[in-house]
Amino acid sequence: MNEFTDLTEHTLSRKEQYSGPLFSVHTDTVRLPDGTTSSREVVEHVDGVAVLPLDERNNVLTVTQYRYVFGRTMLEIPAGKLDPGEDPVTGALRELKEETGAVPDTFLPLGHIVPAPGCYSEVLHLFLARGLHMEQQSLDEGEFLNVERIPFDEMVHRCMSGEIEDAKTIAAVLKAKLLLNL
Repeated sequence: MNEFTDLTEHTLSRKEQYSGPLFSVHTDTVRLPDGTTSSREVVEHVDGVAVLPLDERNNVLTVTQYRYVFGRTMLEIPAGKLDPGEDPVTGALRELKEETGAVPDTFLPLGHIVPAPGCYSEVLHLFLARGLHMEQQSLDEGEFLNVERIPFDEMVHRCMSGEIEDAKTIAAVLKAKLLLNL
């Protein structure tokens, strides 16, 4: 079995393919650890946030929205992209209030995940919100979603059975399960 002391791939050249408001795409030629070259297609995406809002009865506030890429609705926890230079806590609190109307007393970080490290640069910061106070929901223009309260145990079951497929939701639910010993 080969073992390399340095697994770094060094960029030799880059070709910009696309640049838009949410992401850009470039193709790099890289030198591999064994000295050969290869191509890497990279999607540079803005970072995001996701919040697991847990009410006093251990229900999770979820959102169901149509996901065009998959041609169907998906059940998820509230989430969104960070604005340029925005702190993840600020962005997560903003997204939680916009999508559900919830404002928490307690807000804890659950770490972050990298959803697709093979080609996608986005980092998602996860949070747990408790002590929820409900205010007015204020969806972004063109945003349509339904909010539902689902018992935490049911969320765990749906994550484990494969009914919930969204990576950020699965990660946050399972991290919270261990953290809170629920």
